[in-house]
Amino acid sequence: YCGYTDSLSDNCCNWFLGHWLGHVWMSENGALPLRGKVLTVDTMNANVKKVDYAVRGPIVQRAVQIEKELKEGVKKPFEEVIKANIGDAHAMGQRPITFFRQVIALCTYPQLLDDNKFPEDAKNRARRILQSCGGNSIGAYTTSQGIDCVRHDVASYIQRRDGGIPSDPDNIYLTTGASDGIVTILKLLTAGEGRTRTGVMISIPQYPLYSASIAELGAVQINYYLNEEKCWSLDISELQRSLHAAREHCNPRVLCIINPGNPTGQVQSRQCIEDVIRFAAKENLFLMADEVYQDNVYAEGCEFHSFKKVLFEMGPEYSSKVELASFHSTSKCYMGECGFRGGYMEVINMDPEVKAQLTKLVSVRLCPPAPGQALMDLVVNSPQPGEPSYQTFMKERTAVLSALAEKAKLTEEILNTVPGISCNPVQGAMYSFPRITLPERAINEAKAKGQAPDMFYCMKLLEESGICLVPGSGFGQREGTYHFRMTILPPTDKLKIMLNKLKEFHQKFTQQYS
Repeated sequence: YCGYTDSLSDNCCNWFLGHWLGHVWMSENGALPLRGKVLTVDTMNANVKKVDYAVRGPIVQRAVQIEKELKEGVKKPFEEVIKANIGDAHAMGQRPITFFRQVIALCTYPQLLDDNKFPEDAKNRARRILQSCGGNSIGAYTTSQGIDCVRHDVASYIQRRDGGIPSDPDNIYLTTGASDGIVTILKLLTAGEGRTRTGVMISIPQYPLYSASIAELGAVQINYYLNEEKCWSLDISELQRSLHAAREHCNPRVLCIINPGNPTGQVQSRQCIEDVIRFAAKENLFLMADEVYQDNVYAEGCEFHSFKKVLFEMGPEYSSKVELASFHSTSKCYMGECGFRGGYMEVINMDPEVKAQLTKLVSVRLCPPAPGQALMDLVVNSPQPGEPSYQTFMKERTAVLSALAEKAKLTEEILNTVPGISCNPVQGAMYSFPRITLPERAINEAKAKGQAPDMFYCMKLLEESGICLVPGSGFGQREGTYHFRMTILPPTDKLKIMLNKLKEFHQKFTQQYS
């Protein structure tokens, strides 16, 4: 009885009766009343739905299905799927560097330190790393910023790399791959609402980590286009155009550079880097330099220049002002140790109070994986002349980089023999990003299916040839142009087979839709 006699009493009584009966029913039957799910597509974080990561998108998911079908005996016009969609060197057959795996083995199973099969320099590295870990175990948590001796080794490496320009270990943060560091810095930079919301300038084509992170954080993506006709070079006039247009609707605060480039494989000249630094200083932008491919430079006349080195050589007018975060990883270069998720970032000219917030933020995830930190240490503190492992290490390192240089040239040469495919020189990194000319009928059929034309092309390539590539639309491209990204990582013999199959497919596809 509700105690009211007005028109609301019936509703009130009905509500009470329904809940009382529901309670009785639940008590008697031991089951909860029926309710909708708390988390649905409509009630979830809207920003997550905007995230797109083409490198592991629908084509890759279909490739995995096809692999299962092949194992089950389903007949296909090919015997295996060749995954050239992602820069996963070991998955494509590259052998690990012996010294790295020896030290990791010693760190994870210290009893091996008594085994005379392991060289002394590997044992010494392992002992030093273990002595910096809690309980002398790589299974212990480390400090949130990373193992102290590893951060010191990273700083020493940067100083050597940059010709003696000092690096402070306190500015080094070890990360779970470079991706972790990039997302962390973007978190710090994202603020404001509406026209004051942080805008992030990214190159187009770009690595989808950037667009995905920007979407997840609710920041504003600002596209600047690389110049395909000039080997994917970066023009300051294009940066200026992009920035000026963006200021109409957001607050551009950060400029992201990938050098050497992914997916485009270009290597920036020193002059270009100087121009970018001047632009960032003039427009008061935070610089993020993704330098994970710094050892992957193949083309004659090209050389890797770190943003930090160039910044400091430009003098205090710039080196004391421009805020910079640079990133490196164990996943690329000659190492290819993607699964260890090792990396670092160095922050320059960061406000001390912001840096304290950064340290707090990374402490939330406790620490990066300790084995990844150990591996990062070996990358920056590799065997030196006179040490037992030096000759084997240098032989393996040189072999990997020489093979990649050969495959970069081979890819460019073969693709450029195909009518309707145009490939710029692969100056560095691990990918080619050729432009493809598609017949109008194919473009129309793709649009009728609700697909990007290069997605339609790549899906057909997968179904008919077993080659898994990523369409250029997943990285961004100028309107009306079509591309795909292909790694140069498969072994040379398999790469030749893949390129020839791709050549045959493109000719057949063009004929079919002409």
